[in-house]
Amino acid sequence: MTTAEHPPALAPLRQARQRFLTGRPLPDGVPDDVVAAWRRARFFGVRPDLEGPARELPHPADSPLLEAARPVLARLAPALDAGSSALLLTDERLRVLWSAGSAPGDDACRDLSEREVGHNSAALALRTRRRAEVHGPEHFLDVWQDVSAVSVPLLSPETGQVLGTVTVASGLCAGCRPHPGAALAEAAATAVEAELRARARTAERVLLDAYERAVRGRERAVVALDGRNRLVSEAAARLASPQVLEALERGARAWGSGESYEISLPEDAGCGVEITPVRHEGRALGLVAVLEARPLESVPSRPPRPAGSLVGSSVPWRHAVARATALARTAGPLLVVGERGTGKTTLALELLDDAAPLVVDAAESPELGLKDAEPSETGIPPAEAWGRAGDRPLLLRHAERLAQPDVAALNSLLDERPDAHLVVTYTPGTSPGPCLQRLLDTLAARSVTLPALRERPEDIRELLPALAPGPAPGSPPLTWTLDALRALEQHPWPGNVTELAHLVRALAGQRRVFGPVRRSELPDPVREGPAGRSLSPMELAERAAILEALRRHGGNKARAAVALGIARATLYRKLREYQGRDALPAPNP
Repeated sequence: MTTAEHPPALAPLRQARQRFLTGRPLPDGVPDDVVAAWRRARFFGVRPDLEGPARELPHPADSPLLEAARPVLARLAPALDAGSSALLLTDERLRVLWSAGSAPGDDACRDLSEREVGHNSAALALRTRRRAEVHGPEHFLDVWQDVSAVSVPLLSPETGQVLGTVTVASGLCAGCRPHPGAALAEAAATAVEAELRARARTAERVLLDAYERAVRGRERAVVALDGRNRLVSEAAARLASPQVLEALERGARAWGSGESYEISLPEDAGCGVEITPVRHEGRALGLVAVLEARPLESVPSRPPRPAGSLVGSSVPWRHAVARATALARTAGPLLVVGERGTGKTTLALELLDDAAPLVVDAAESPELGLKDAEPSETGIPPAEAWGRAGDRPLLLRHAERLAQPDVAALNSLLDERPDAHLVVTYTPGTSPGPCLQRLLDTLAARSVTLPALRERPEDIRELLPALAPGPAPGSPPLTWTLDALRALEQHPWPGNVTELAHLVRALAGQRRVFGPVRRSELPDPVREGPAGRSLSPMELAERAAILEALRRHGGNKARAAVALGIARATLYRKLREYQGRDALPAPNP
């Protein structure tokens, strides 16, 4: 039985909630979905006596949902009983974007995710994709024991994905279903979706107009993209490779989400590009790219870079590179931090590509002579003379290996010249001494940390072809079976991209067979996967909740998944993960 089927009597449910909070056995007849919701709240560490607003999350600076919904909700707000009910809009993360009116406990409603406030109608509507109601003691929080709420999900007119929710909250409506505000919530959701649909058509029209203006009836290679739609002229289809279109697509998606993102085409693209952002109502919704053919021999030559070192489209990697690029464009030093093999030096050389930097490595010579009055054997000017306008920038590798006198000289230099053209790479390890710690603290405001390869495993499939050496004449390029790719993505890669590059080159040089690389050809540590580990406290709590649900439902996984509020596939996956790691018994199917 669920509350959606039979509304429970609130007095017995209120008593059952008190028994649950005090750890006593629950009486029979408590709806399974309510018990599962309370258990999730306890699992997430939600306090029932939450006072004041929950943890505030920053609102998105540019929210198309809020822009479309605000005028609609403002027109409907006067229909509220402003003293005893409230109208709220959330996004897909259940952050409250807009509210009007007042309801009991609504000062705790800035974030309606279950991880923050426990069971509520907005979280239920988001999960079930249909209208949902939650009354009084069905809530986990004390402040909502006298609140009834109804929520309706907002669906994207283009993709059908849930964009957020509309909620009407009021004083407790005992035994009234549907909620008195259900009609208002449904009407608000319908009107907001209609406005989103109209704006989507307008945005598509704006993109099409920009594309037609760029083509101007001539044989021009033009591509227009907004992350969902792609318009390609015949000339662009002949000129642009799939890699060029993918680079433009990534840029369109980043610009459409409000991020700053520099678009660079592959070096062998054979074309140049002129980018024009397409704006609508003050917001960048896509771009128009005009391509021009360029002979490969006219492409400016660049110093050689380790293959694959800057490849990757994962969010952690893309954000790190974007931040480093933005910092490098402004005056001042830059600190690049990361584990060994993550590409710190290669990124620094890319940022200093046009400046002919002076590269020194403290791992090769810990004493650089910055403290001396004359240039050292490495050619580095003393600190007093280095860093003036017109001097070559300095790329200092392995700052953790610097001798203390040189660290002190760098500290003095940065005190006198805070805009010095200096890029420092640093690999964390042993605890730095006070002098080096001061240097790191000085550079912290202008630092970027590169993610380890294990933190961006989705980039491995892009890295493999870039890291593989060119095949011998008449031989096919190196390819991989899906099983081998999964093994590579699961390996922790303590040596990061450098370790992956060594493995790829070794396989390419040693193979004597054709066809994709199989899992059996990988080294033992990669082929066998990471070693098992003991369960964390959070995983132990999750495991206990799964076992309890299976016990209550006689080992039926489908019913246990419903009671836990998770998909059956998720429950199966977690059972496989825990099987054999901590003597988890195999439940009945």
